[in-house]
Amino acid sequence: MNPMLKYGHKKLYIDGKLSEAADQKKFEVICPATEEPIATIAWANQVDTQRALIAAQEGFEFWSQLPLQERLDWIDKLRNKLIENEELLRSSIMYEMGKIWEGSGEDFTSIINSLQYYSEEIKKRNDIAIDDKEGTHVHHLKQQPLGVAVAFLAYNFPLLNLGFKLGPALAAGCSIILKPSEFSPLSAYIIGELCQEINFPKGVINIICGDVKEVGIPLCESKIPRLVTMIGSTETAQKLIQQSSKTSIKRYSMECGGNAPFIVFEDANMDLAVNTGAALKIGNSGQICVAPNRFFVQESVINDFCDGMVTKFKNAKIGFGRENKPDMGPLTNEASVEKVHSIIIKAITQGGELLFGGRPIEGTGFYFEPTVIKLDNRAEVLNHEIFGPVALIVPFKTKEEAIALANNTDAGLASYVFSENKETLNYFADKLEFGEVQLNGVKYDIYLPHGGVKNSGIGVDCSTYALDDYLIKKRVSLALQ
Repeated sequence: MNPMLKYGHKKLYIDGKLSEAADQKKFEVICPATEEPIATIAWANQVDTQRALIAAQEGFEFWSQLPLQERLDWIDKLRNKLIENEELLRSSIMYEMGKIWEGSGEDFTSIINSLQYYSEEIKKRNDIAIDDKEGTHVHHLKQQPLGVAVAFLAYNFPLLNLGFKLGPALAAGCSIILKPSEFSPLSAYIIGELCQEINFPKGVINIICGDVKEVGIPLCESKIPRLVTMIGSTETAQKLIQQSSKTSIKRYSMECGGNAPFIVFEDANMDLAVNTGAALKIGNSGQICVAPNRFFVQESVINDFCDGMVTKFKNAKIGFGRENKPDMGPLTNEASVEKVHSIIIKAITQGGELLFGGRPIEGTGFYFEPTVIKLDNRAEVLNHEIFGPVALIVPFKTKEEAIALANNTDAGLASYVFSENKETLNYFADKLEFGEVQLNGVKYDIYLPHGGVKNSGIGVDCSTYALDDYLIKKRVSLALQ
């Protein structure tokens, strides 16, 4: 082990044990703020993947039969262990993502809240009686654990994404294999260490990371998983569905990419709209699936909105570390910088007016200037999810035009509308083709359903509805003699 690595070396967590990869392969985790390695992780191959699948199946057979209260006691024990290690977990997120310290708190709180929320919510899932119209039978609907779940996680919120899957899976009685992103696997591997420390029942939670051919495809093609769940891009979701449907019929719960519209009317509270829009683009360096991608602003106030965004971005403190208290950190890797930069160049080529920013920040780290571009609504670049701190601002005249512009996308995750007119808000709540419509503000929490329509996903994360993906509904009918 390299003594210079801040977090040393982390092992796979399979069948209740920490272990090296079968071929001893390791992978370096790089801090995007410093471009220096901070840890190595065991890098799984097909042998490890098969071990995880078999362990998860055996873990499910135990976990699903465990009395509910015993399951909840174990979940509570895990939750308490995570709370004891808040500093370690938040620090690991800050370094693996270059995330600001306050942002790491959102990650940590999300997994804690998920474990707590689903422990309470599963108690409400009782058998449901079904009336028999002819009076010949008694029927009831039983809700039982589905089976092994495989979860592919995005890099942007390492523990939030993990928590959104782990909470409902454990509460429902499912075992799970967690495959974190190779760009932010450190905190997930630490969760494995903490599971081992409390002797969490073996096979119930398994954490591995590796190449697509060695881990991703074998997990999908196996007949063992009953659910494939993911947070990531639409393209990745399509590949997972294709791969996993070759050998068996599985369930899917997938939160895919977004192309969120942010619509501002001339009667809106301009300070509120600017503050909200800027915060969503600066937060996590714009690497949020629900971050506004396209800002549609009524033309009579577009200059005011643009000026407000430029001021916010100019004043944003960019950096790394707890003591520095930055507002925004770096992007995740060099490829992200190149992608964001190419989108900006494309926007300017398509007639966009660069009002602020537009370039990678020179020096160490994958930093990018928060950017404001004003452009025409016909620009093709509006079809691309940015996943970076870039605001593309487009004018509109009427609410009908705004609806047409907003819905002109294959994505359908989040949307935002700012207006003081109740009729306008109701109109957009009805007409917007998105899984979430946020009016005059933003609210996310574990009890609120989070999901998309069109190419933005299948199923729901958060809320009681997420449990439905991990439970089967079995009808039992008793004939009356």
